[in-house]
This record gives sequence, C-alpha cells and structure tokens, in this order.
Amino acid sequence: MKNSLAAILVLLLGWSLGACSWFKNLDDDETKGWSAAKLYSEAKSNLMDRQFDTAIKYYQKLEARYPYGRFAQQAQIEIAYAHYKDNEPALAIAAADRFIKLHPNHPNVDYVYYLKGLANFNEDLGLLGFISNQDLTERDPKAAAEAFDAFKELVNRYPDSKYAMDSVARMKYLVNALASHEVHVARYYLKRGAHVAAVNRAQYALKTYPQSPANEEGLVILVKAYDALGMKELRDDAERILLKNFPASKYVKGGAGRKAAWWAIWDW
Repeated sequence: MKNSLAAILVLLLGWSLGACSWFKNLDDDETKGWSAAKLYSEAKSNLMDRQFDTAIKYYQKLEARYPYGRFAQQAQIEIAYAHYKDNEPALAIAAADRFIKLHPNHPNVDYVYYLKGLANFNEDLGLLGFISNQDLTERDPKAAAEAFDAFKELVNRYPDSKYAMDSVARMKYLVNALASHEVHVARYYLKRGAHVAAVNRAQYALKTYPQSPANEEGLVILVKAYDALGMKELRDDAERILLKNFPASKYVKGGAGRKAAWWAIWDW
C-alpha cells in the first residue's frame, strides 16, 4: 500500500514539474504581447534575411492572433513567398491556393497566381534541360501543366497586371516544354517498335500544341511510324504536312536524290 502511494506521489510530482515547465515555455514566448505591426515587422525582417523558418513562424502567429487585422492577409501572401524562396514549392503552392480560395477578389491576387505559377515552373524547370540521366518517359509534366494553368488564369483574369507579360513568356516556354515531352515519349516508343503508341503520342502533341516547334520532329515520327505500320496514305499525308510547314527541316535535309526514302534512313 505504501509502495503504491509512493508511486502515485512520484507520478503526480513528475506531472506537476512537467506542467510547470510547459507553462513556463508558454510564458517564455518572445512574441507574447507583440502587436500585429511588431509581428509583421519582425517577420518581414527575417524574410529579407532569408531566415525563412522564423519568418513563417512569425507570420503564422500574426495570422492566428490578429486574423481580421490589415496585416493578416499580407502575412498569408508572404508565407507563400517564403516557402517559394525556401525551395518548398509544394508548401508555396498550398499557401497560394489557400489565399486564392479565401480572398478571390483581393487586389494582389494576381501576384498570388503568378507566385503559384513560379513555384510549379521552377519545380519542373529541367523539363527541356535534360541535365539528369532520368529517362524521358519517367518525367512527369504535371508541374509544367499546372504552372501553365496558373499563368493562363492570371493572364485571362488580369490582362493588365504587371505580371502578365512575364507570364505570357513563360507560357510560351511551357507549351514547347510540354510538346517536347510528348514528342520525346513518342520517339521512345518508336525506337522500341511500339508504333501505334508512337503515333498516338505524336498526334496528341500536334493537336494539343499546334504552334510548338517540337511538332517538326513529331511529324517525322508520324511518317516513320506510319511507314512501319504499312499505312502509306497516312505516311504520305504526314510527309506532305511536314514539308509544307517545315520546308527546310533538318530531318529531311539531304534526303532528295537518295534511292531510299529519307524516313527509312534517318536516325536520331
């Protein structure tokens, strides 16, 4: 009985000490009593010093304590920016989406769309770079497509935004990046003898991204795949479209005068 009582007393003492420590930690919060302006100023200072974790912590405290103040909405924007600068694109995108949902008519929502586009854009910047050894068919163009959608939303909704011109330039890059991805996948299938799959991916690129320079190679793939499938009329149609749209194509240069058809001898 005595041993049980002693054990209970020890547990109670331990809980008491732990609770005191917990409350002491609450009292030690350096931001306790800070105004919204003070929290925002300190968060901004840390953001400028690239102390992103601290900046985000202060912004979150600001939003929690003063949710209806004039600094709260700006804090939400800058949380997204801090995650973006800290190379955390998924967190930046989530923060941007949250802001857009909560404040669709905010005067700076165009910037948040732009920031969302940048986060996706930088996440998939290597789509055309091919700087890694990853197989092209393993690359996921989802980030590029989502970046395009964010920039497109910005341009459509806010054509006079100061971010619109840069968004259009990035959209052009992304269109070719996405088309190039499809064409390279088509080439992958062609080299492995999957001619129907090659045709499908090349056709998708041509229909979805009709103005992309990557379609020159897409048409070459169609010609070669149709030829391998014995579809001569479709092969000739694809060749005619290629020569009409790309008369100086590097893929057919030197093909004239050869005994074999250029598509039968061309290799990448």
